[in-house]
Amino acid sequence: MQKSESIVRYTAEELRRKRERGESQSDWARAAAMTEEELEAAIASDPDEAGWEYDWDNVIIGFPKPKRQVTVRLDGDIIEWFKETGKGYQTRMNAVLRSYVEAQKRQELERRKRERAEAAASGE
Repeated sequence: MQKSESIVRYTAEELRRKRERGESQSDWARAAAMTEEELEAAIASDPDEAGWEYDWDNVIIGFPKPKRQVTVRLDGDIIEWFKETGKGYQTRMNAVLRSYVEAQKRQELERRKRERAEAAASGE
């Protein structure tokens, strides 16, 4: 396990062993005892989750794919700014790109939902 600030990383093997030992930071018994409304309220009160709407049909759970090495040309000031943020700057650059991609995917999903709703409303 590597720890940097509040980010903790585990290998797949470490996660497998934690699951076998029953280790979790989640109180599953408490969650199982909650009603659907209580769960929704708890999620809505979490600042990290508030306002998010999930389309569980499109959620994929699994381990991240391995990184691929590519050559890309970026503006020098962009590279320098990230380098000045310290060790792990390439990981942060990847996180910024991932955030952008995920935002675009959410916008596309919302666009498709709107189109389906409009089509349903017009009787198509």
